[in-house]
Amino acid sequence: MKSITIRGIELSSVADRLKTEAGREGKSVNQFIKDIIKTHLGMGMGKRHSAVYHDLDHLFAKWSEADFLQIQGKIDRQRRIDEELWA
Repeated sequence: MKSITIRGIELSSVADRLKTEAGREGKSVNQFIKDIIKTHLGMGMGKRHSAVYHDLDHLFAKWSEADFLQIQGKIDRQRRIDEELWA
């Protein structure tokens, strides 16, 4: 495997940021950088089912308080435990 050296990086700010981001992803700094390079070059293993859809966006936050209470009431009634079934 080939080794590559990168020169001229502001080590304190860049290295700290790389360590932080790698830690968030649970990776070593080396693996994190390799993944960044592969992704940028289009060679990364992308998620197969990562499509984002916006076809229902027009419905977001459209319920009135009365609509919410009606729907939540139905959900709450369905979640009640029938004591006779469990006795």
